[in-house]
Amino acid sequence: MGWKVSRPRVARIMRKQGLRSIINKKFRGATTDSAHNYPIAENHLDRNFTAEKPSQKWVSDITYIPTSQGWLYLTIIMDLFDRKVVGWSMSGSLKTIHTTLPAWRMAIKNRPIKNHELLFHSDRGVQYASTDFRNDINAHSVKQSMSRKGNCWDNAVAENFFKILKSELVKHYRFESFRHAKTALFEYIEAWYNKKRIHAYLDYKTPEEFEQQFNLKRA
Repeated sequence: MGWKVSRPRVARIMRKQGLRSIINKKFRGATTDSAHNYPIAENHLDRNFTAEKPSQKWVSDITYIPTSQGWLYLTIIMDLFDRKVVGWSMSGSLKTIHTTLPAWRMAIKNRPIKNHELLFHSDRGVQYASTDFRNDINAHSVKQSMSRKGNCWDNAVAENFFKILKSELVKHYRFESFRHAKTALFEYIEAWYNKKRIHAYLDYKTPEEFEQQFNLKRA
């Protein structure tokens, strides 16, 4: 809103209102299984997280969401142009057919690939290296890219999305069921993150506003 406020002032206001930040113990679930015999793609993205147009560079990752019914796994695909989550999937399984494939198919439906220029970046997980997934993206002449082994910074934008998601949503709730978690995640991604949450990278516009502005310039 353009207000300049110092950090100590914010701290005083929070104390007065009885507000405290959420601090949880760090825990990283095992979503990445890179101990496989499938081919590994080179790191073509090379930490260049900028894109000049839609469907030029996509990044993807998988995270876990704790529920009373067990882990729910969330796969997302984000377009680096406007930071919009163009594809996602949720499941209780880490199999390719339940994670990366449905997220990929949603992404190409929501944002068609034009001129076969897409670079798709992820970690080395089996869900991205599997024959089924590679066949699907190769059918669209996509150039696949993978992070270096054990290097989360090579996929920092996708990792940061999950950090934001857990800070703003997941750590505030105890999900009693997969259904409860899926509803909350759907609303966060589609109703909040893509449409209403502003981004400093986008000059404080939402992904939807940034996309609309780009389309108007091209019209």
